[in-house]
Amino acid sequence: MSPPKAAPKNVPDRVAVKRALISVSDKTGLVERAKKLAAAGVDLVSTGGTSKALKEAGLKVRDVSDLTGFPEMMDGRVKTLHPKVHGGLLYRRDLATHTKDATDHGIEPIDLVWINLYPFEATVQAGAGFDDCIENIDIGGPAMLRAASKNADFVAVCTDGADVDAALAEIEQGGVTLNLRRRLAAKTYARTAAYDAAISEWYWKQLNEDAGDWRAFGGKLQQTLRYGENPHQKAVVYAGPDKRAGVLTARQVQGKELSYNNINDTDAAYELVAEFDAKISPAVAIIKHANPCGVATGATVTEAYRRALACDSTSAFGGIIAVNVPLDGPTAEAITEIFTEVVIAPGADEAALAVFAKKKNLRLLLTEGVPDPTQAGVMVRTVAGGLLVQDRDIGRITQADLKVVTKRQPSPQEIADMLFAFKVCKHTKSNAIIYAKNGATVGIGAGQMSRIDSARIARRKAEDAAHAAGQADPQTIGSVCASDAFFPFADGLLQAAQAGATAVIQPGGSVRDDEVIKAADDADLAMVFTGMRHFRH
Repeated sequence: MSPPKAAPKNVPDRVAVKRALISVSDKTGLVERAKKLAAAGVDLVSTGGTSKALKEAGLKVRDVSDLTGFPEMMDGRVKTLHPKVHGGLLYRRDLATHTKDATDHGIEPIDLVWINLYPFEATVQAGAGFDDCIENIDIGGPAMLRAASKNADFVAVCTDGADVDAALAEIEQGGVTLNLRRRLAAKTYARTAAYDAAISEWYWKQLNEDAGDWRAFGGKLQQTLRYGENPHQKAVVYAGPDKRAGVLTARQVQGKELSYNNINDTDAAYELVAEFDAKISPAVAIIKHANPCGVATGATVTEAYRRALACDSTSAFGGIIAVNVPLDGPTAEAITEIFTEVVIAPGADEAALAVFAKKKNLRLLLTEGVPDPTQAGVMVRTVAGGLLVQDRDIGRITQADLKVVTKRQPSPQEIADMLFAFKVCKHTKSNAIIYAKNGATVGIGAGQMSRIDSARIARRKAEDAAHAAGQADPQTIGSVCASDAFFPFADGLLQAAQAGATAVIQPGGSVRDDEVIKAADDADLAMVFTGMRHFRH
């Protein structure tokens, strides 16, 4: 990190801390750190519950109401919103006019503030009602933090215990340096911005509206990664207020630190496998470069894994495996037969843990559940000049949504397989073609510029898998075919017929739908329209 630019004239490199204002909701480490400040000769000023906790610990503390001459009022809504607080934070010690105003009005300097905000995000996450959420919106805290940050030339601002520790280390050396004061100020503005972003997002949800003219996103640094997609790219990961079950909320049991690509692919895998209800059957998704190489359900989780692997065992090498049920020993044994980067599941028994422990480099992530595929949310990506924001794709198709458009009606098994394949399509890069049979993918074509190329690739991969398994015919014979968007021409559908598919599921909506339907009838295919597409870029 480069050093700060030279300080303006009369701005000290080090500021000796003589008075600190402390007001914290999370009191973890409060007493220990306050004792260190007091031992360093710092006078303590505090509010409400913080002041009470410090006094009970035997510390000498001045109540903020004594500083301001006003009592806390309106159920604590008003206590620090006062010139003697904000004047003490904002006045520049190097300006005679500021010093005169402070003297004339009895304003004492405050050299350090330690404030962590009301737990608004946690209150929302706990499912609290509207009024409780409103009362957990901090006003005085952000105001003081921002004031102190603006005057970082003279004031150290701390938003958590780690900041206080950093300041204490420098206080012991004679004072908090300008470099640290400015770094703390930068961090503080990001914290208050993320706090306001969480409040804004929550408020729009209460109104059942999308965000308005302005929108903010925020998060807390969770991990500095070794690098990004490539070694020459820097990368970090930030955790947002949404505690959705997944890679960022999982407990890593073993293995090396997750990489940027690990996190991205594991997220894709877990979101896909969550589409399948664990109460109905175990499901396994194997992902490589954010695309599935195989997805399957089974009577047991081991069977589901074997069937998913059979779709494309070559691509599965070095992939990510996601499971929607807790792992057992036999499944762990099967998984460890080939090299796997990451395994994520809602749990694992002792037998499974023992098996995985033998593979030190395998990253095992356990969560407290699977993500809810129906939970609303947003997806954000950067574009030149701004952010591209959309709702999470929570669209789901059931049998009742299907419109049969061909002469031949699909069988119950074909319907079940089409619904299965369409779920996989939703999590495969467009253009996407999925062949499936008996609750397992048997051919996947992903991310091609033309739909017919995706259909050809899916067929070829199925043929390669059959050859590797010593089978005469590929599993696409008797399968169903799913397309994430409509067939613009009949050629893609004819590829499916040539591959041996007997039924097709697609959104419909092409100007050539009649041509495609006729081709399906001529090939004796059953075809259904969903009316919903699932592009994924």
